[in-house]
Amino acid sequence: MRSGPSGLSRLQLVIWGLAVWVVLIACRFYQLQVVRYDHYAGKAERQQQRVVVLDPPRGTIYDSRGRELAVSVQVDSAYAVPPQIQDAKAAAAAITRILPGLDGARLARQLAQDREFVWVARKIDPPLAAKLHALDLPGLYFVRESKRYYPMRELAAQVLGYVGTDNHGLGGLELIYDKLVSGKPGKRTVLRDARRGTAVSPALSFADPEPGQDLYLTLDAAIQHLVESELARTVKERGASRGSAVFLDPETGGVLAMANYPSFDPNRFGDFEPSLWRNRSIMDIYEPGSTFKVVTAAAALGSGKVRPEDMFDCEMGAIVLSGHRIRDSHPHGVLSFADVIAKSSNVGVIKAALLVGDEGMYRTISGFGFGQATGIDLPGESPGILHPLKSWRPLDKAYISFGQGISVTPIQLAAAVTAVANGGNLLRPHIVAATGPMRRALFPAPPVVGHPLTPETALVLKAMLEGVVTTGTGRSAAIAGYRVAGKTGTAQIPVAGGYSHSGYFPSFVGFAPADRPRLVGVVAVAEPRGQYYGGQVAAPVFGALARQILLYMNVRPERAPLVVWPGERPPGDIVTAKLAAPPRVVPAAFPDDEDPPPSLLLEGASVSGPAGPAGAESEHSAPGAGGRSHAPF
Repeated sequence: MRSGPSGLSRLQLVIWGLAVWVVLIACRFYQLQVVRYDHYAGKAERQQQRVVVLDPPRGTIYDSRGRELAVSVQVDSAYAVPPQIQDAKAAAAAITRILPGLDGARLARQLAQDREFVWVARKIDPPLAAKLHALDLPGLYFVRESKRYYPMRELAAQVLGYVGTDNHGLGGLELIYDKLVSGKPGKRTVLRDARRGTAVSPALSFADPEPGQDLYLTLDAAIQHLVESELARTVKERGASRGSAVFLDPETGGVLAMANYPSFDPNRFGDFEPSLWRNRSIMDIYEPGSTFKVVTAAAALGSGKVRPEDMFDCEMGAIVLSGHRIRDSHPHGVLSFADVIAKSSNVGVIKAALLVGDEGMYRTISGFGFGQATGIDLPGESPGILHPLKSWRPLDKAYISFGQGISVTPIQLAAAVTAVANGGNLLRPHIVAATGPMRRALFPAPPVVGHPLTPETALVLKAMLEGVVTTGTGRSAAIAGYRVAGKTGTAQIPVAGGYSHSGYFPSFVGFAPADRPRLVGVVAVAEPRGQYYGGQVAAPVFGALARQILLYMNVRPERAPLVVWPGERPPGDIVTAKLAAPPRVVPAAFPDDEDPPPSLLLEGASVSGPAGPAGAESEHSAPGAGGRSHAPF
């Protein structure tokens, strides 16, 4: 082989070519390993790792005796890496056969996309998650998440509320205490292994979720179950459209039970009509009817112008004011004011309201908290409807005195009567008693928000309300061994142009025992078929529930001393209590300093409407007339 100039040139060319190639390769390596290291390292990390946000376990909700009402459990959530899915349509079909609630076509489109992460299903029930695991689909992975679970299902559903897929409360206590209960989310970086599973490396970044704080309620699950069961039975048996019941502790304002029927299961709230999610006990307003006579009586007694023994001429069941006739369901003659309340005479309470006057009535009504929200720790509370005093028309006071032209919620009425039961303190009703691991009390002392009546007035009114149950329209609420006080109501449901002739709203509000109250309750049933008076429909429910609740609370019944042995005749000389002062007969014409009506009453007016059953309350005004119509319950 010759080494000439031409040969050396060829060798040099080869060497130089190799040198250039090596330099180019080195430059490319430098670009990949140094210049673009972060880019490709990040791309590889994204292909092999995934940062998953982990929902924290929400705080547990306990009842007043430590029973779990809402808990968080760990379940599987499924996600997919679309580039690893070989047949998107087949995979979607297999998944939707197990989870039929998913949209198969939409899922197939998502699995066919060039994306690194797609949620398939969140917080899957364990049996279904096990079936998905068994599919062993390439590109389908699982991660553990926290899911809300309500072990008592429908119990107190509208009170507790419900939680969405994103672990945030959407109703009830879950919503209003969401920041406290939800906790702090965690982050976890997971590796995909060769077997298509996920693994956690200690070297990878992570932050464990922080659990939310627990809630301890005033509500008792046992009492709640009693109330819900009795309410459901009544609504079904009476053919009613719905019903609500609220029971409070008169000393603290704590809610013992709050029930609405129909209800729903918060574990699967999406399967129910949204109207069933509403907590009607605080959201829906209705005209209270004769239960509102409790407030009118408080105003009359508190004004000093009326005493229980004062006599009122009830005009044989009808009164004419400014050309409008207002009547009772059956005629009454002259009654004491105590009997006006016991027999629920509209005419009698109208005359008492005329004595009190507009300003006195409005001051008492607003003092009891009507026209404003009670402030209960639940979302969506309605303030009810109480028109400003300056907009009252001449007849408004008369209609409002027996519960027309004003709208309230069950919780407002229960809170108002609580003030009567406890001696004059208006309390803020509340559901949550304490929070956190140390059970920090939210209300170390009863939350008093007003004093709408004096202890002396409350004592007199309690005795009058006890008379409603012993001798008046509320006799079906009586309980053997317990003194019960309360008031019946049968409101007509407002319709366009007046009030319905067929739709009624019977209710009862009361407390027991009357001499040492341990509970205050409101029972309301909408549109029952057949019997519709409060004394027929709602009062028996209150009586049955109050007896069971009091026994559960270890409030023992009192046995009356035996006066007459069986078979013996009672003594002929029955001693009756004398009145402290001679009764005053209230005249037929009333001075009303704020709104003096010139000749309001029609002497000798009679009523020709249908009479109610014996002991039924008088609720109904003239057809097509009445106070301002408000939305029905």
